[in-house]
Amino acid sequence: MATTETVQKLLVDGEWYETGETIDVTSPYDGSVVGRVAYGGADDARRAIDAAERAMRQPLPAHKRAAVLDRVAELIAERRDDFARTIAEEAGKPITTAGVEVDRCVQTITFSALEARRLSGEMVGMDAHPAGEGKEGLILRLPVGIIGAISPFNFPLNLVAHKVGPAFAAGCAVVLKPAGATPLSALMLAQAFQDAGQPGGWLNVIVGKSRDIGDVLTEDARVKMITFTGSSEVGWGIRQRANKKKVSLELGNSTPVIVLADADLDRAAGAIALNGYAFAGQSCISVQRVYVEDSVHDALMERLVPKVEALKVGDPLDPDTQVGPVIDADNRDRIKAWIDEAVRQGAKLAAGGELDDSGLLRPTLLDEVSLDMKVSCNEVFGPVVTVARVSGLDQAIEMANGTIYGLQAGVFTTNLPAAMRAARELEFGGVTLNEAPTFRADQMPYGGVKESGNTREGPRFAVQEMTEPRMVVIQL
Repeated sequence: MATTETVQKLLVDGEWYETGETIDVTSPYDGSVVGRVAYGGADDARRAIDAAERAMRQPLPAHKRAAVLDRVAELIAERRDDFARTIAEEAGKPITTAGVEVDRCVQTITFSALEARRLSGEMVGMDAHPAGEGKEGLILRLPVGIIGAISPFNFPLNLVAHKVGPAFAAGCAVVLKPAGATPLSALMLAQAFQDAGQPGGWLNVIVGKSRDIGDVLTEDARVKMITFTGSSEVGWGIRQRANKKKVSLELGNSTPVIVLADADLDRAAGAIALNGYAFAGQSCISVQRVYVEDSVHDALMERLVPKVEALKVGDPLDPDTQVGPVIDADNRDRIKAWIDEAVRQGAKLAAGGELDDSGLLRPTLLDEVSLDMKVSCNEVFGPVVTVARVSGLDQAIEMANGTIYGLQAGVFTTNLPAAMRAARELEFGGVTLNEAPTFRADQMPYGGVKESGNTREGPRFAVQEMTEPRMVVIQL
């Protein structure tokens, strides 16, 4: 990891270099400088695309790509403590949670290696049509080309891995722009790729302004695909400007949980408390909206409030900390303003709602929230969970679907027909049953509908996005 005395360089064409400009990476917890990074611009992005283009002129066989990925996974596991501390320092993620992210990254890269080994095409039965008699057909899957990857701050290691791992497995070179607030983890991952023997040019990392680097990735015709994780506004703006490229978007959510009267309330309360506030709610699938059947509303709140109040808020480097800071003061103040506005509009403050002595926002639970309040209809991206009563499953599904987002949703019930009905009628890319919708295993298809995105991540599914079919017809 970079220190305040040294400058972490950028990576292009297998070489680390400085640009003459730097930015400080600061801790969201106390504002201290945790690293200094070279700061690039449009020219650096073009240089990176040049390097990626050269790399792809010398394709690597699948077994070599897989071997590099296997070694990267080993190196990440060996450097687990360093990665976890870097994530905690630059993102403010509690150190224990940061360690889980590192472990998940190992799995993401491991699954990517598996996909490199099993990437294949398929045969086509040509003689099923009279014109195909005497011919054989096969479909090859070939790399789509250079990929521009833009990653967010909230999972600064594993969400980068979900882009660069599948891309390399597919045989695509990458120009990566990590979030400016959390670039150190991505640069450490790039070092692991280098140490694992990845040839120069296959992974290039540029830290800089989105409008400089992102515009180059969007406009340069040599970049054939952009994979973006972040806000809906920015993501769909990229999709509109890059209308001749493949654009994969994994965007935001206002994540609902439905709790029916027959649910295991202890299980539901525990899942909501754990998954509404982990990493201060800064996950696209953090629990945000809870719709509870009226007859068990009070019983759920009796279980949920003490769990929320018991969460330990503090220094992300403290192993006992469960909730750390949000990414910066501007977002903290925005979230606090949304909470205050909801209370003025009639929501009941059941827990939290204020700052602690160090300026951290306490985990907040709001009851009697209506769908039109910002804390409900918008993505809070903070340690806030809202609760509303519903008369039954019909109203719960209607309320859950009453949003522009559609990433993941959850249902707690012991009624299997009700659960399966909800799975079919909830307008989300994923639905969890008797599990918080914050759940994600890194090999599963993950992505949303509506404003939440247009793709599915997970190495197997990302590799399919990052390759194109080519039909080959052979005259026998």
